[in-house]
Amino acid sequence: MKKIIIASTSTVHGTGYLEYILPELKSFFNKVKTILFIPYARPSGISYDTYTEKARVAFGKINIQVKGIHEFDNPEEAVLKAEAIFTGGGNTFELVNQLYKNDVITSLKVVVESGTPYLGTSAGSNICGVNMMNTNDMPIVYPPSFDTMGLIPFNINAHYLDPDPTSKHMGETRETRIKEFHVFNKVPVLGLREGSWLEVSNNDIKLKGELSARLFRKNKEAVELDAETIITQEILA
Repeated sequence: MKKIIIASTSTVHGTGYLEYILPELKSFFNKVKTILFIPYARPSGISYDTYTEKARVAFGKINIQVKGIHEFDNPEEAVLKAEAIFTGGGNTFELVNQLYKNDVITSLKVVVESGTPYLGTSAGSNICGVNMMNTNDMPIVYPPSFDTMGLIPFNINAHYLDPDPTSKHMGETRETRIKEFHVFNKVPVLGLREGSWLEVSNNDIKLKGELSARLFRKNKEAVELDAETIITQEILA
């Protein structure tokens, strides 16, 4: 019954907030009048109100209203009664911290698995994986657990970047960091490039957008998955 969009980013270069994916969202949320927005990730440290207004303006373009979860006295009840849910990007550590602090992570998993339409971007996509351990964010807070919703059987590395052959930067590449993760963990990791997203319909997971994604598995060479690939257990094995 799952109906999910897991997007690498909310904004691609040269466009406005959610602009590149709005046509997809209009179809995806075609029966939805109001979306519950979870602004806990606070990109750049902005307030919940400011972040919610940003989402409100974007969804207003497709005639959908937005209510922030912080506007409700009971966050868990807001999740349980939500017509649809959007979790925005920002800092994944703080997002997960607040989901646990407000006692909504379990309820969020339950309603999404039961069919409530869900959109995640960036940090909001990271929490769809088995855990948040492949985020790119700084650990500015210490959440009670790194475990997230496990809506898909792998982790997301949002904003995945390929090495720049002209760069003189000597720091680790994304691929290097994911290989370090796989020394200690078996969970597959999908490097999701900006402008790409996953469309989840029940247990079917399809890569959407114009770009390929890079799949990492423990003790195996990374492989490129073309757009429109259906990600099966066989591919993840």
